[in-house]
Amino acid sequence: MAWVRTLLSRVLEAVAVVLVMASVVFFAMRLLPGDPARLVLGDEAEPAQLAAIRFKLGLDASLPVQYARFLKGLATLNWGESLRHPGEAAASRVAESLAPTASLATVAVLMGASGGIALALLSVGPWLGRRSAWIDRATTAVAATPLLSFAPLLTFALAARARVVPLPGDPDAGLGGLLFASALLAVPLGAQVARVSRASLGEIAQSQFLSVARAKGATSLRTWVVHALPVAAGPIVTVVASQLGALLGGAVVLERLFERPGLGSLILEAYAARDLPVLQAAIIAAGGFFVGAQVVAALAHAAIDPRVRRP
Repeated sequence: MAWVRTLLSRVLEAVAVVLVMASVVFFAMRLLPGDPARLVLGDEAEPAQLAAIRFKLGLDASLPVQYARFLKGLATLNWGESLRHPGEAAASRVAESLAPTASLATVAVLMGASGGIALALLSVGPWLGRRSAWIDRATTAVAATPLLSFAPLLTFALAARARVVPLPGDPDAGLGGLLFASALLAVPLGAQVARVSRASLGEIAQSQFLSVARAKGATSLRTWVVHALPVAAGPIVTVVASQLGALLGGAVVLERLFERPGLGSLILEAYAARDLPVLQAAIIAAGGFFVGAQVVAALAHAAIDPRVRRP
């Protein structure tokens, strides 16, 4: 029952956060200075054109009526029709762009978490000796380095000059392009995971249960991976969850940098085209994706460490 209560609590919290975030987006687009209809059509638009676009966007109704319609559309995923692509629902455009962003972020999380844990194990284990200090220095330096400072350089060196990896924005890059873009996105996450994992594993390095495992003949690899790592998993999951926001922001940057399809490209495209229904839907979907990822991370932490479960 504790697990069910934790699940329901996290889901209800996520729904509440998404509702508040979506409401902020709704009111920001309607209460900030400026006429949304003129923002779409420009200052030279005729009154009849402005009236038509206000009717299409639902701006001709009172604010409470608009908000009620918005909540209904939010519940049914009916976010209106794209202004740039008439006849195409905003939700359809968002759904097409969500899959590439989700795949990019998911692969980056897997690569960053596994790479960071592997570096931490090398650092605390007996395999490198004093040379393990270089891993700590390297991860600290990488964690402090912005993504935009090395992603273009690595892309130019590896994809444009050496041609050992495909260009991530090439439509024919396929899986190779996804893996390379995800690897770039995973570098800062991996550095953060390595630092936290190293500290967490270092705290339990002299624990009695590890001494017992060694006394029973367990190898160093088995001691650290099978016995020590599960105990240190809680802080690792926490740091991955805390970095999800930065990771999704990096995904948006990489999509624009490499001209890859995704939510980031869609948001910028909708903003440039003044496609307000798509822009609103894409921002809400990006926020919902982040909140959902946080819920998954919190549930994973609760599954690993019963102490964080709610009574």
